[in-house]
Amino acid sequence: MTTSQRYDGDIRELSGPARAVALEALVVDLCAPDPAVRDEGAYRTAVCWIPALDATERYLLGDRVAAHFTDPGVQARAFAPLVLARIVESGAWRQEWWRAFAGWYPAETDLRGYDPVLGWVHAAAHGADLLAALARRPGQEPLALAESAVARLLAPTGHIFDAQEDDRLAYALAQILSHPGLTEAQSAQWLEPVAKAFRTGEPGSVPVWASNTMRTLRMLYVLADRGLSTRNTDEPPHALTHREAVLKALADTLAIVAPYMG
Repeated sequence: MTTSQRYDGDIRELSGPARAVALEALVVDLCAPDPAVRDEGAYRTAVCWIPALDATERYLLGDRVAAHFTDPGVQARAFAPLVLARIVESGAWRQEWWRAFAGWYPAETDLRGYDPVLGWVHAAAHGADLLAALARRPGQEPLALAESAVARLLAPTGHIFDAQEDDRLAYALAQILSHPGLTEAQSAQWLEPVAKAFRTGEPGSVPVWASNTMRTLRMLYVLADRGLSTRNTDEPPHALTHREAVLKALADTLAIVAPYMG
């Protein structure tokens, strides 16, 4: 029997040891290098199961998945935030998971979007999805989330975002900047490290991190200007908490690397 066969079906139909075995098999397959097992099988199953788990099981699953941030396989590390985002949406979260994520996200060196063998890896995008989920969580500290996104953007890399990772990060930042607890000063403060990094630029080719960051901020400007829509709903776009302050800070920061803006 394969691991996937052990969790094939509805978790609500399992109990006792069978339920524990199924959850363990799910955790194992969330690390699998085969995308059919990991992405199409285990992750889709996790999305269905997490709302039906009890609180103890959700925290146990979160503990196991957060441990994947130190796994030698990039596919295991990259899918950890995606699963944790679904757990956050179910109402569970631990500060230990945040520490594990915050240590991994800017340090991850394998930022491939799609790999012909592993399938979707997408570490930058999946990390952004967790940040977006946390931004919607009541009581979350928004500035720490924005600082984590900035740390990812400013980290040295040779990988140019080629699978809309910049859009996903911009969406996460827009969610963070929609947090009702964010002050006007904080809405611009998170951009200070970006402005400082941009000012170190020299004549010549644009560094990859700078290109990725510029494109992310441009998309964020569009979202800030037009409003943020909630995915998969018909709700009208809503404005960021301090829209004008964000637009001004973004324009001023981008002007450092685009003097033709005036």
